[in-house]
Amino acid sequence: MAKLAENRYGKSRVRLVRVKRHADHHELREWTVQVLLHGDFESCFTDGDNSKILPTDTMKNMVYSLARDSAAACIEDFAKELVAFLLTRNAQVSRVEATISECAWDHAALSGKPHPTTFVQSSRELQTATVTQTRGATAKVVSGLDNLVIMKTANSAFTGYIKDSLTTLPETRDRLFGTAVCANWAYISSNLTFAGLRYKIRELLLAAFANHQSESVQHTLYAMAQNVLSHVAEVKDIQLAMPNKHCLLVDLSRFGQDNPNEIFVPTDEPHGYIEARVTRE
Repeated sequence: MAKLAENRYGKSRVRLVRVKRHADHHELREWTVQVLLHGDFESCFTDGDNSKILPTDTMKNMVYSLARDSAAACIEDFAKELVAFLLTRNAQVSRVEATISECAWDHAALSGKPHPTTFVQSSRELQTATVTQTRGATAKVVSGLDNLVIMKTANSAFTGYIKDSLTTLPETRDRLFGTAVCANWAYISSNLTFAGLRYKIRELLLAAFANHQSESVQHTLYAMAQNVLSHVAEVKDIQLAMPNKHCLLVDLSRFGQDNPNEIFVPTDEPHGYIEARVTRE
């Protein structure tokens, strides 16, 4: 005997570029959307009955249609619109989850001034948001960022760790500390000024990373999370994942040269991986 325990389905990687055309400038947004539905779909799995199934192709079309008329200025607000739209039109759906990532485009600077209709993509950092709503309940919003690549060249050490017969890593009080931050934070409400809060949280993460006297990746990760929770009352908890992007000191002694912590080889694999979720007490 078999029993369907749980299921969900939807449309993933719906890519969208939206241009808002103002008289003196344009706004450019590039979003990638995923929609997942939970609900009464058991008969589709067990009996091949599709009468309660909304085609995923229709979900894709909903994304484009809503984007055409939406006044949402940020991915959180658009995800809320999309979730509410799907719940309103589909009685068989009990919960909807919409996840959106945004690739940043900035106005190109020409002669020191931003060009109104030309854009550049200067990094691969993504803004992210997930909105989940169960029928009859309020929406839950989790925002974040991914692939925020940062490095500090001072105030980073790693000492006092376990050493055994297989340890080859030397202790250091002066190492390069590079990482690609993935952060997700849960808000206490679904009705907030998400764009302004996102900017503030990103600044707080960067400030803690830059100014912290780091004894390890774990030590700085906690300081970054603590800085956000200390300054943004709207955040309930925050989860950070920080791979340690190693830069290995090059031995130049065979060339008759010293290397006072100036020449390194960057490596991506293998790398350390640290993650934690920090909540309020």
